[in-house]
Amino acid sequence: MSAMSSERTGITVVESTPAADPAALGLAGFALTTFLLSGHNASWIPDLIWVGPAIFYGGIAQLLAGMWEFRNRNVFGATAFSTYGAFWLGFGLFVILALTTGFLSSYKANDLSNAAAWFLFAFAIFNTYMLIGSMRVNKAVFGVFLTLEITEILLVIGNFNSAHTNGKHLWWVHAGGWAGIVTAAFAWYTSAAVVWNNQAGRTVLPVGKPMMR
Repeated sequence: MSAMSSERTGITVVESTPAADPAALGLAGFALTTFLLSGHNASWIPDLIWVGPAIFYGGIAQLLAGMWEFRNRNVFGATAFSTYGAFWLGFGLFVILALTTGFLSSYKANDLSNAAAWFLFAFAIFNTYMLIGSMRVNKAVFGVFLTLEITEILLVIGNFNSAHTNGKHLWWVHAGGWAGIVTAAFAWYTSAAVVWNNQAGRTVLPVGKPMMR
């Protein structure tokens, strides 16, 4: 801990040391959950396996990473991790309630697809200005937000299309699933870079310089 004292007031202002970089945890939680759901959207991973990780890893762990980023005075990281932690908690809770309360029986499949499309559309708006902000972080983080933007747009189109065709022509959703897998790969790479570079005290995995100042 470091201290900065004021002779005028006689008050000692204590500045605690920053927390360890929580970005590795936040990115890893986001990557794994995105990979599992995207694999399902791409039609080769069974459904619902992603719900548990969505609550505990992509949700709670990522939300905690966001809170630690606030502690480190990193507004961008805090906003990104907290928001997407809440995204996974909210989406996971919706699926749990839908499966356990009979909610599904009162809605048609196209209503649920329509709701999912609006849910993703709202987060795509958020992701758009975070994508612009990520240009001031580094190229790896920009890659995460760029591929996530593409994923969300494809899934918005796919779910709206599904809602209006009674679940037919799901290739937009499948395309969104494959884009999500690419997003997860970018997030895992960036998480690994934070861990390895921190351990080595030097650049092991490059993340690139900011694209804007």
